[in-house]
Amino acid sequence: MSKKDQPYTSQLKGVAALLGEREEPNAAAVLVPITSIRLPKQQPRRYFDPDKLEQLTSSVRNFGILEPLLVRRLHLDKYELVAGERRYRAAQKVGLTEIPVVIRELTDEEALQLALIENLQREDLNPVEETEAILQLLATQLGSNVEEIPPLLYRMQNEEKGKVTQNVLGNEQAELILTVFDSLGLMSWQSFVSSRLPLLNLPDDVLDALRIGQIAYTKAQALARLKDAPQRQALLNDAIADNLSLKEITQRIKQLKQPTAKPPSLKNRFQETSGRLQKTKFWNDPKKHKKLERLLLQMEALLDEE
Repeated sequence: MSKKDQPYTSQLKGVAALLGEREEPNAAAVLVPITSIRLPKQQPRRYFDPDKLEQLTSSVRNFGILEPLLVRRLHLDKYELVAGERRYRAAQKVGLTEIPVVIRELTDEEALQLALIENLQREDLNPVEETEAILQLLATQLGSNVEEIPPLLYRMQNEEKGKVTQNVLGNEQAELILTVFDSLGLMSWQSFVSSRLPLLNLPDDVLDALRIGQIAYTKAQALARLKDAPQRQALLNDAIADNLSLKEITQRIKQLKQPTAKPPSLKNRFQETSGRLQKTKFWNDPKKHKKLERLLLQMEALLDEE
């Protein structure tokens, strides 16, 4: 069963403990006016594939909203969207006036964490969005800023490798990090540090292309090794336009990195040519004598000019 095929409740079962939630009966979906729902100020997801959104819009047009959106009550009959922004956008495009929702009482922090978790369960989340969502989730759990999380993860990695003896792995922050990764079940924290955190150091042009799904993760890593910005941008454009394979990109990078041979000096060329003349049978060919004579006259004229 893929992630998108799992029921919403089972998707969150492993991470519900992160929110300190008590067991609640399954809330029934209700219809609310679409105009009564607003998007959160802090939205975990920023890119939506236009083709997939159009497919969802077509489905909503034909069959309606099959899975209710998750919202929280703000005041009276006003709600804030927690999970289901793609369905919300599709409903708007179709022109629905009412949509089914499940209403839950959530704090700002709980709403953000549920939105992050819901996004992390989607199959179409690209590696950049997934990396950023995990960092944001870790930050909310630790009560820290997102910028503080990568250094902490790198310290944990260095301690595990025996490079430092700071006892990071045994403290409360590290234990909470382990709990988050175990609950999400997407990857180990070690894999996240070694393969995902480096994404944040990609050049902006490559990172943007990866974020919107124009190139694959492995191709982005290869392109980032090309430090010359104009060359990288040109190759990135070719990779997108011609759908170059990873092997083709790697070969192009290798060619671009080959140093351009410095042409030999005029003096060296003359010496090399003179040596070749002495060794060839040039002198025995009457047809070439006149050409050689003209060249010698030109050289003698040059000498006379000094």
